[in-house]
Amino acid sequence: MQYRMPAMNEYARPVLNPPGGAKKVLLHSCCAPCSGEVMEAMLASGIDYTIFFYNPNIHPKREYLLRKDENIRFAEKHNVPFIDADYDTDNWFARARGMELEPERGIRCTMCFDMRFERTALYAHENGFPVITSSLGISRWKNMAQINDCGVRAAAPYEGLTYWEFNWRKGGGGARMIEISKREEFYQQEYCGCAFSLRDTNQHRRDQGRPEIEIGKQYYRLDNKTTGS
Repeated sequence: MQYRMPAMNEYARPVLNPPGGAKKVLLHSCCAPCSGEVMEAMLASGIDYTIFFYNPNIHPKREYLLRKDENIRFAEKHNVPFIDADYDTDNWFARARGMELEPERGIRCTMCFDMRFERTALYAHENGFPVITSSLGISRWKNMAQINDCGVRAAAPYEGLTYWEFNWRKGGGGARMIEISKREEFYQQEYCGCAFSLRDTNQHRRDQGRPEIEIGKQYYRLDNKTTGS
């Protein structure tokens, strides 16, 4: 018999327990598609959490605003607090200097995760959050061990702060991420986010005879069709 993934309305979510029985969690979010499943999973468990949107890597600014606005829209739908942090791209490019030709999942990505999680951890420490976590690891394109290492490293300087190394992909989380994205008709980004990812993705598409990415064009749809922005 072929296995069928339960539909959202059939799925009984397990109760999640943050580390140490914490009652508050600061969720670093990279985008609405990745965070949608994480958000609904924590809501179903009654976890009090706040979204922290700090992603100075996303380029160009139009793409950044598209991703941020979709995340805000979904947060407002569920009455989840949303912290809109700085878009300090100059700082990000300065830290990326010398890593421009590094591959995806390499040291440039480690730098990027470190930078974003360091700011997340600082905000958590200053505002009474005992636990931080991130939606980044739900994507199958990401190295979860790399992300978790960066999260743990960012939390380490602050006594009483823990990075929650939860595998958001397990139990069908990755599939529900797509299902939620289609249901909500989220903007569907076609590259990781940074200028170098955009450059390399476009080069790959050209090599395959495909057109370059059109920012603002692709959206998730239940019928798998797309529409322009």
